[in-house]
Amino acid sequence: MTENINRAPMNRRSALALGAGALGALTMGTGTASAAAWQLRWSPDPARDGLNAFEGLEDDRANSHSGVKHIYVEGDHWRFDMHTRDRDGSDRQRNECKGMRQNGSILKINKDTTWRLSYQAFWPSSLTATTRFTHIMQMKVQDVGGPLWTLTPRQKSKPTLTVLTLKDDDSNTEHILGDYAPLQNKWIDIEFEFKASNSGGYLAWSIKEGSTVRASGRTTNVDLWRDKNYLRPKWGIYRSIESSGLQNTYQLIRNYRAYQLV
Repeated sequence: MTENINRAPMNRRSALALGAGALGALTMGTGTASAAAWQLRWSPDPARDGLNAFEGLEDDRANSHSGVKHIYVEGDHWRFDMHTRDRDGSDRQRNECKGMRQNGSILKINKDTTWRLSYQAFWPSSLTATTRFTHIMQMKVQDVGGPLWTLTPRQKSKPTLTVLTLKDDDSNTEHILGDYAPLQNKWIDIEFEFKASNSGGYLAWSIKEGSTVRASGRTTNVDLWRDKNYLRPKWGIYRSIESSGLQNTYQLIRNYRAYQLV
């Protein structure tokens, strides 16, 4: 199910009960209560970290475009190129980074932890919505099935930006965020907040243009733990070649941040 990302305000009775509970805990000698807070865990800089910002790269693994680098730093951002000739198997293309590395150490998203990922993306007109899949962000578990969620421009009656989430039965739910074309050729702010859990997990998202929220939502009908390894995000371009209208294209990303609720 998809819910509004905004939470209902606490009513007076609930607030009084919560306050009484906190006071009781203090009088019982449990010490000062401490609220969970967001802690910055990942904030790579293109000039300082380069491609070492990521756990790894999947850059033309099939060597279909020999001698060409598809993932690299360009000014204040990372650039992910895709050419129509690039291949990652017989029916698809993939040039992506995977995972997060801070000060040389890999950051692992483990079970029952809560995270917030934010970044800015630039999608040119040449990065078209397609009738098959074109993923421009994924959350995956190493060596375990398909993505837990993706950010995907899809060609329906018109180009549409969607979030696809995975349920416990491995079926997908499509969450339509809105028209894709108005979000292209400009920097867009993207944020995902999630709990990596079988029980009580959730995913929330926000798409902003400057100070204007273009889309937001939340779902609890999502499988965010696969009982193996750890979660890691992927960015770049991963698309099927079985769509018409594919072009040489790219995606730009800057201002990556990852926060953990601790």
